[in-house]
Amino acid sequence: MAVSDTGGSVTERARATRRAWVAVLLAALANVLAWGALNPRLPATEAPPRVAGLAYSPYQRHADPRAGARAEEATVAADLALLADLTGRIRTYSAADLPTLPENAAARGLKVTLGAWIDARRDNNARELDALIAQARASRAVERVIVGNETQLHGSLPRAELIALLQRARAALSVPVSTAEPWHVWLADPELARHVDFLTVHLLPYWEGVHADVAVDLALERYGALAARFPDKHVVIGEVGWPSGGETVRDARATPALQAQFVRSFVARAAAQNLDYFVMEAFDQPWKASVEGPAGAHWGMFSAGREAKFDLSGPLESDAFWRGKALIATLLGVALALPLLAGRPRLRTRARFAFALAAQAAASCAVALAAAPLINYLRAGDWVAFALLAPAITLALALVIAQWLEFAELYWPGSLARVTQPAALCAGERAPPIGIHLAACNEPPAQVIAAIESLIALDWPDLDIIVIDNNTTDPSLWQPVEAHVAARNTAAAADMTGRRLRFRHLPRWPGFKAGALNVALAHTDPRVEWIGVIDADYVVERDWLASLAGHFSKAEVAVLQAPQAHRGWRGHALARLMHWEYESFFRIGMHHRHERDAIIQHGTMTLVRACDLRRAGWDEACVCEDTELGLRLLAAGRQVLYVDRVAGSGLTPADLGAWLRQRQRWAEGGMQILRKHWRALVASGSTLHIWQRYHFLAGWLPWLGDAAHLLLTLAALAWSVAALALPGSFGLPVALFAAPLLGLLLPRLLLGPLLHARRVGGGARGAALAALAGMALSHSAARGVLAGLSAGLTGRSAQFGVTRKGRTVTGAPHRLAPVREHAALCAALLIAALAFTLGRPAQDSAALVWVVLLAALALPYAAALAVACMQTRRARQSPPRMHAESSAKGPRRAGSSPAWLTGRRGQLEPR
Repeated sequence: MAVSDTGGSVTERARATRRAWVAVLLAALANVLAWGALNPRLPATEAPPRVAGLAYSPYQRHADPRAGARAEEATVAADLALLADLTGRIRTYSAADLPTLPENAAARGLKVTLGAWIDARRDNNARELDALIAQARASRAVERVIVGNETQLHGSLPRAELIALLQRARAALSVPVSTAEPWHVWLADPELARHVDFLTVHLLPYWEGVHADVAVDLALERYGALAARFPDKHVVIGEVGWPSGGETVRDARATPALQAQFVRSFVARAAAQNLDYFVMEAFDQPWKASVEGPAGAHWGMFSAGREAKFDLSGPLESDAFWRGKALIATLLGVALALPLLAGRPRLRTRARFAFALAAQAAASCAVALAAAPLINYLRAGDWVAFALLAPAITLALALVIAQWLEFAELYWPGSLARVTQPAALCAGERAPPIGIHLAACNEPPAQVIAAIESLIALDWPDLDIIVIDNNTTDPSLWQPVEAHVAARNTAAAADMTGRRLRFRHLPRWPGFKAGALNVALAHTDPRVEWIGVIDADYVVERDWLASLAGHFSKAEVAVLQAPQAHRGWRGHALARLMHWEYESFFRIGMHHRHERDAIIQHGTMTLVRACDLRRAGWDEACVCEDTELGLRLLAAGRQVLYVDRVAGSGLTPADLGAWLRQRQRWAEGGMQILRKHWRALVASGSTLHIWQRYHFLAGWLPWLGDAAHLLLTLAALAWSVAALALPGSFGLPVALFAAPLLGLLLPRLLLGPLLHARRVGGGARGAALAALAGMALSHSAARGVLAGLSAGLTGRSAQFGVTRKGRTVTGAPHRLAPVREHAALCAALLIAALAFTLGRPAQDSAALVWVVLLAALALPYAAALAVACMQTRRARQSPPRMHAESSAKGPRRAGSSPAWLTGRRGQLEPR
């Protein structure tokens, strides 16, 4: 079979659309059910409609009293009017900052436990105490006062000075006087209790790291212990509550549902026991996050925007807004999946449903991440970080969708319709003249001569072979090739019949490989109808041209591409790793692209129709001239066919450094193409059809993801330094860092190996090696992407680097030199992880998650170091072989196709 209709008939497309709708709707239903299962109604105590008291701080969403912010009287009055519906008493923390509060509270029937903020600033303490005494004397709303808040817990004031302030207040006022401390401070310092009229205790089991289910019991147990220890003192619970957000402290999680459960249970039990308490607190205070950590912002019964977080009675759900989020996520998932599934008549049911589910999951994650800034009080620096992370999150989402589409189409057999098989000339068909161009630069002479000999041996009657050596400065490299060509032309051997063999040396020539190929094109026999291009290290099979000749007569075809393959890889650990990584692309990616006529043309084992090549020429400014040419030919409406039958083999890069530089060049060339042809790829009116544009852009997504990974690494290191130096300065949820990282890593670690095992072979070992290789190449691809994109701003020209093949560099320093940057980044990430482990409290769950993320960021750099160590396992490659070794089961012989292509492994694809 040559090329089948990928779109199918109108009836088939309509049937495919109906099946797509069924899969998408079933996945949407599953997504809604999953949202509901994750947000069930929770058991909750029915509490009285009013609480005994509320701790009150008056600061609005963006106000910070440490920066001099003061509450306006109008906003305080509005707050008190709101609180009067929920309680009859409030507790404050500062008298000097709220001089009119008692008067406003009295107007709304509220009783006030007035506080004075006491710390190490003695002048401030005097001002606070004077204000407290004056207001308590002037207002009947003040029923008691509290001088100082946790001064002994934090060591902000010596006990003797605090006692002196307490004695002054008690002498000046007729109302009871106390100071506020946690329960254990009172138990440890009974002397302090002798200087107060009542005990004000803070019961916050969240900070003790207990599970929410037992938190109320623990709080009441602490209260009972204190009451028993001081039977002659009235105990007032000055703060009791649970945060709705923040880090996990051992077993204590901070969520809106757990906050509601705790408060409702405590209020009900406190009412039954007639306890004197103040819920911590009335309104969320975002400024406290920089003092107490993320949880400090989330203790309010009302948000900072003055909206109630929960009711004291009635049903309770873990997320009151989950229905709206589920609706948005479901619609987004449908919008992502339906266009990509419709019109695919051969896609299996399992594949459709799997992709639709993946789209729903990705959409749900995106919605949850988008909601994170709405439920967290981000500061200016956090918003800047979020703005920088948003493109990475978007890229990760696009990468996940693209990788899942490839997985769905290729993992389950039978989804592909377009398979191009080898085809010979029909009886009586003319064999057209063919030109072969071989470009060399600083190549070993024996390697180039072996390639020339394999071309001479081709089973084709009329060949024009041109060898172009450009920019080779060492005569000992190019002169032996020139001499061999001359000898072959003068020997009059029988195997030279119908062959025209020419050599040309270009000492200083611009345009890299493309420049040399354009020279060869200019000197090609005008009779030539097809032009083949191979790399200087390739040895081709005799029937390379004959096996493709049946496609020559198809006027719409401009390119016939055979896969790359390699020889000599079995005897070297690093070469084996390279082999399996290359195989992944030619057995997976190229087939996915070929289904919709969007393959990547390669600069070796490619045949281009001469008239098309003469019109287009090679782009001498591009370091990936082959891919760029293929894109232009597709844009011109020409077809590019991929025949997955090995017809020649080359050598793997000489060592790790050569391999990394090759990948960097490919990534930089891809970005060159993106910059040059972005209009054809994204603008309306392009001559490329939508799927051709999709595959080129989606094909570059993994490299863009590698660049994002590098930028995330640098951002994470900077954030780590800042977070350790300035604790509490950042409030961005760790999940926002985790999401793009997971989106970038999981497809490579999960989907890639599964596809490799299914379509490439090599078993789990081959899949693992390919995954390791992909990780190890990440940093080089990232550098190439950044270089290619920044070149448009800097005006820097890309430089073509010839990949050394077939020889290794000995000596450990040489092997480790290419991974110095990898080692530095890996070490920096691990040092940052260690610093967080040692420098943050053990119960800081956010720090623990951050340590895990830093370790995950280090994976690609650690992979490169592991690959570098593989070079020491064997210092020399096996002698180059003349036949391709393209699978672990042995060489794929001339004229054969992959087993999975012909159906010998379960009829994976049509013949």
